[in-house]
Amino acid sequence: MNYKFFIIAKKIEPFFQEAIEEYFKRLQRFCSISLSICKNSKKLPVKDLEKSYKILITPQGKTISSEKFALKIKDLEMKSITDITFLIGEGIEIFDEILTISQMKMSKGLTATLLAEQLYRAYKILRNEPYHK
Repeated sequence: MNYKFFIIAKKIEPFFQEAIEEYFKRLQRFCSISLSICKNSKKLPVKDLEKSYKILITPQGKTISSEKFALKIKDLEMKSITDITFLIGEGIEIFDEILTISQMKMSKGLTATLLAEQLYRAYKILRNEPYHK
């Protein structure tokens, strides 16, 4: 699986960047993953996104459990969908599905950190591995 995180923001705080990088490092044994920060939604690479399954992460999205998120990842794999893009930010109009990390508004860096953690948790669930060390 190939994952891309696109965050619409001027920047994200360094401590969130470090946390995201830590989860990306853990995820490397399961998948390919990258992070891009765009200053506004008009800077998104629309052509590249056409081939990807796009999940918008917003407080207005659907809430699902960690287990259901893991099953969603497995279901997308079973449908041969190998490119998934997570979009975080305002003004995004292209997506296939809308999910939420929380209905509470939070910084985009925190949202991306929690999403990376949940993606890592999903892979641990799918492999029946313990999450905590």
